[in-house]
Amino acid sequence: MFSKKDKLESFLGKNTQVDGEITVKGTLRLDGRVNGNVNADWLVLGEGGFIKGDVKANGIIVGGQIEGNLTAKEVVDIKHKGGITGDISTTKLAVSEGGIIDGRVSMRRETSNIIELKQEKAK
Repeated sequence: MFSKKDKLESFLGKNTQVDGEITVKGTLRLDGRVNGNVNADWLVLGEGGFIKGDVKANGIIVGGQIEGNLTAKEVVDIKHKGGITGDISTTKLAVSEGGIIDGRVSMRRETSNIIELKQEKAK
């Protein structure tokens, strides 16, 4: 999921509580609590992390709990202790055994760059 060019740019520890919206350019690791919406390029929610609000990101890794809707352009990965109460919209979804989803899931196919050529009938 992460390449060598991806790096952790923001970190909120387990003793942190934020009331309000968070917007991060890059990757956010969250082990604390957030009461508000989260927008990031990538979100990694640790096992002790909790979000009450909507999350929008390219990719979301859920080890903790989220009460809100998730929108991910690339992937949502719910780990074995992760749980989501809300709707998920993504192109790829992975749920480990023990992971919980209480809501609707909407998955759309990635757009293809393949161009189909129409063949002319031979005369």
